This record gives sequence, C-alpha cells and structure tokens, in this order.
Amino acid sequence: MNMSVNIAGVEFKNPVMEASGTFGSGMEYSEFVDLNRLGAVVTKGVANVAWPGNPTPRIAETYGGMINAIGLQNPGIEVFAKRDIPFLKQYDTRIIVNVCGRTTEDYVEVVERLGDEPVDMLEINISCPNVKEGGIAFGQDPKAVEAITREVKAHAKQPIIMKLSPNVTDITVMAKAAEAGGTDAVSLINTLTGMKIDIHKRAFALANRTGGLSGPAIKPVAVRMVYQVAQAVKVPIIGMGGIRNGDDALEFILAGASAVAIGTANFHNPYATVETVEGIRAYMERYGIEDINQLIGAVR
Repeated sequence: MNMSVNIAGVEFKNPVMEASGTFGSGMEYSEFVDLNRLGAVVTKGVANVAWPGNPTPRIAETYGGMINAIGLQNPGIEVFAKRDIPFLKQYDTRIIVNVCGRTTEDYVEVVERLGDEPVDMLEINISCPNVKEGGIAFGQDPKAVEAITREVKAHAKQPIIMKLSPNVTDITVMAKAAEAGGTDAVSLINTLTGMKIDIHKRAFALANRTGGLSGPAIKPVAVRMVYQVAQAVKVPIIGMGGIRNGDDALEFILAGASAVAIGTANFHNPYATVETVEGIRAYMERYGIEDINQLIGAVR
C-alpha cells in the first residue's frame, strides 16, 4: 500500500503533517508523538526578528473550537536556525518552515536566510498585516498575493507554499493570484476571524478583541474552500481546518488536497497526527485502495 505523496517535487512518506503554530517545532510533542511517523513537521511562524506577540489574554475556548490572537510570537530566524532546525534534522520527516513578516522585505530576508538551511519547503503566511498598506493582510488583496508570491519565489531556494486566508469574498481569486505569482503549492485554510465576549465581565475575551477561529467548527467551510481551489488551480493543495482524525482528513483529500495539516486537535489530543495516519491507512485497507493518490480529488 502506497501512502506517499509528491508535492512540488518533494516526496512525503504520508500526507499528514501538523498546522503551523499548534506544534511548536515539534520539541514539545516529541515525547508523545514519534515525529518519524509524520509526513512533515510544519514549524511555528518565524520572522526576521523576534516578535513578542499580542498582549494577554490571547486564547479563548469557544463552542466547537478556539479563538487565538497569539500574534505570531516567535524568537526570530537566528534562534530558530540554531535551535529548531538541528532538532528536527534528527528525525526522518520533511521540514516545512512557516515564514511571516510585516513587509515584503521581511519575508524575503527570512527566505534568503533559509536558502542554505536543510529544510524542504517554505510555507508563506500571508495572513500577516501588511504594514506598508495600512495593516490589511497581504492575503486579502489578489494583487498583493501575486506580488509577494513572485518576490518570495524569486529569492527562495526551496519550493514555496502560499498559505491562503479564508477571510475573503472568493478564495479562488487568491489561489489564482498565488498561482500566477509562481507558487509551487497552496495551503488552506488559515483561521476565520472571530470574536468572543465574556458576558459576566462585559468585556472582550481576548485583549485583541478579535482572533482566529479554528477547530471542528470551521471544517465544513475549509472543505468547501479546498474543493473550490482544487477546481480553480493546478498547483497542489495542503488542506486544513478542523481535522481531528482520518475520516476528517479523507474529506479534504477527496475534495482535492494532496496532504492535510492538523492544528487545534493537537491541543486536546497530542496523538491526533499519528492517529490520523493510522485512520487513513485503515480506510485504504477497508476499501482496497492501493495508492492514496487514487483518492486525491476523487469527488468532483
């Protein structure tokens, strides 16, 4: 039985990874999860300099998920390259580095710094606020998506994945813009903008007022968007949004995703990633599927 998938020339032993920001760089989870069993580890977002993140409180539970406004807190590329990459190189898994920035120049600086590091792909988080454009996220303007994709691609030595924001009128427009800019793959969806109010304190639950909604509540939206993007572009898709197990993952694969990423589920079940690998394998055995590639985009 073949569970390996190829994305932009990079071979993954299976299509399961975790979503950036929910797993650190694997250190915290390595005592629960054998990282060798994952197709890839996707690191937490890394910027050209350390980011302190948003003020607390910055996480709130909600029905069917959670809202976070962490603000992409990270130690910066130098600490990351010295500490996290050597840790991950101990394992037989692909390494995907998530990159964030406040200007195009920020992204390019990190991408160039990673050029000679032993990592397999770069996931570009374009949900970051574009400081030069007044704080509108790069991913909410198709012209900005195409421009930053083209610029990052011009400087990247590894294949790039543009991570798309669902907080747009038509996600296929953004996917086509990323494809036009030369991306090697896309990943979706990032979190949906949400809000929670504490009725007893009569105050916002998050200091930032709004945050990113993730978890099972967003899965039907994510599956729909992955399907739409699969019909609109030819580049491979990494699907995510509310995946908890193999059954959830298979919905995304049948909708057109070549691989899947598990996020919020890691917080309440540290074994969610490896259980998802096993769940997909069990499904393939049950239905006599010899090659997982037979399932990618099988629902039209």
